Amino acid sequence: MGPAARLAALLALLALRAGDRAGAAARGDTFSALTSVARALAPERRLLGLLRRYLRGEEARLRDLTRFYDKVLSLHEDSATPVSNPLLAFTLIKRLQSDWRNVVHSLEASENIRALKDGYEKEEQDLPAFEDLEGAARALMRLQDVYMLNVKGLARGVFQRVTGSAVTDLYSPRRLFSLTADDCFQVGKVAYDMGDYYHAIPWLEEAVSLFRGSYGEWKTEDEGSLEDALDHLAFAYFQAGNVSCALSLSREFLLYSPDNKRMARNVLKYEKLLAESPNQVVAEAVIQRPNVPHLQTRDTYEGLCQTLGSQPTHYQIPSLYCSYETNSSPFLLLQPVRKEVIHLEPYVVLYHDFVSDSEAQKIRGLAEPWLQRSVVASGEKQLPVEYRISKSAWLKDTVDPMLVTLDHRIAALTGLDVQPPYAEYLQVVNYGIGGHYEPHFDHATSPTSPLYRMKSGNRVATFMIYAMIRMGSGVTLEAKRPWDLTDTGRGRENLSL
Repeated sequence: MGPAARLAALLALLALRAGDRAGAAARGDTFSALTSVARALAPERRLLGLLRRYLRGEEARLRDLTRFYDKVLSLHEDSATPVSNPLLAFTLIKRLQSDWRNVVHSLEASENIRALKDGYEKEEQDLPAFEDLEGAARALMRLQDVYMLNVKGLARGVFQRVTGSAVTDLYSPRRLFSLTADDCFQVGKVAYDMGDYYHAIPWLEEAVSLFRGSYGEWKTEDEGSLEDALDHLAFAYFQAGNVSCALSLSREFLLYSPDNKRMARNVLKYEKLLAESPNQVVAEAVIQRPNVPHLQTRDTYEGLCQTLGSQPTHYQIPSLYCSYETNSSPFLLLQPVRKEVIHLEPYVVLYHDFVSDSEAQKIRGLAEPWLQRSVVASGEKQLPVEYRISKSAWLKDTVDPMLVTLDHRIAALTGLDVQPPYAEYLQVVNYGIGGHYEPHFDHATSPTSPLYRMKSGNRVATFMIYAMIRMGSGVTLEAKRPWDLTDTGRGRENLSL
C-alpha cells in the first residue's frame, strides 16, 4: 500500500471513529461493547467541567447573598436601630421595594443554570440512550443469573454467590463501588416493566431497604423515591401471588403519601382478597425465572460458568499432557507453540501465548473504529438479539502486515488454508456489560442458510484465540475459521475482543 493509499485509509478510519460515537448513542448501543462504554467517559468529563463552572458561579452568588443576608440581619438584631433615622428609613424602603426583588429575581442565577443547561444539550447527542440504561440493567440481571450472584452483595459492590450458608467470593474489584437506592430501583424497574418479577422483586427490595435508611435526604440526581420503590414492589408481589406482602407494602406507602387514592383502593382490594382466601396470609410467592426459549442448554451453560476455575485436578490425569507443537511446519520450528491437552473426549487443546500482548492491542486498535452491533441470521435478515450482546468488526489481512503473520501462524498450526475463499475475514468482537453469546452452532444448521447460497460450503472448524490486555479487560481473539476440508467451502475468521 503506497503512502497516498495509507493516508486515505487513515482518514477513513478517523472519520468512522468520529461518526461511530454519535451513531452508537443514537442507536442505543453503548451498553453492547465495553469500548463504547469507555467512550462515554469523555462526555461525562465535559459535563463535569460544565458543572464545575456552574458551582463556582453559584458559590460566588451565594457568597454575595450571604453578605446581603448578614447585612440585613445585623440591622434587625440591633434593637436600638431607630426607624426615625431618615437614612435607615430610606434604606429599609429601598430594600423592600428594590433590593429584595433583585435578590429573588437574580439574573445571575438564571444565567448560571442556563449555561449549564446549554452545555448539557450540546452533549446530549453523545450520551447513552434510554435503551442503553435498559440494556445495562438487563446485563446486571444476566450476570446475576449466570453466576448466581447475590443482589444484596451486588448493591454493596461485592460479587458473591450465596448458596445456603456458604458464601463464595467470585470477583474482587480493586475499588469497592456500591449502588445507591436509586440505582437498585432503576434495575428493578426495568425488570418490572418487562413483567419479569423474578428479577424485579430482589432489586426493588434492596431499593426499598436503602431508601428507608436514607429517608428524608433529598438527592438531586435521583429519579426514584421510597414511595416509588414501595409502589412498584407492592404490585410486583401482587403479580407474583403474594398478596400479604403487597398489602403490607401498600400500607407502608400510605404512611408517606396518605392522600394517594389509587394506593388506598389497592389496600382495600388486597384486604378483600385476603379475607376471601385467608390461606394467602402465610403464602410465600414461588416465582419462576423467566424462560429463555432459544436456549435449550441453559443449565449446562451456566453450570460451566459457575464452576469456572474449580477443576484443579485435570493436571493429575496421566493421559493429559503438555508439549511443544510444530505440526511439522517450518514456520514453527524456531518458535513452537506451547500445547496443553485439557480434554480427550471431546478433544480440547489449549495453545498458550499464541498472540502477544502487543499483537492483541494492535488488533483491538485496528478493529475499534469499525465496531457495529453484532447480529445473527434470521431468515434473509441479520438482526441484533438479546442472546448476543457485543459489537463486531471484520478485518482483511491487507489492513496490517501483522494480520498476515497471524494468518501464517494459524495455517502452520492447523495445516489448513486460511485464505479466502477457504476462510472468512478476521472478525473482532467487543463484548459489552454482561456481554455474551449464548451456546450456538458456528456452522449453518439449515440448507436455506446464506452460506450455501454463496456456494462456499458450510463452516467446519473454529479457531479461537483469547488474550488478556491492560486495564483488566478480557480480549477474546476468537479466530473462527470453519474450513471445508474438501476445498469447496468457505471459513470464517473471527477475532473477539
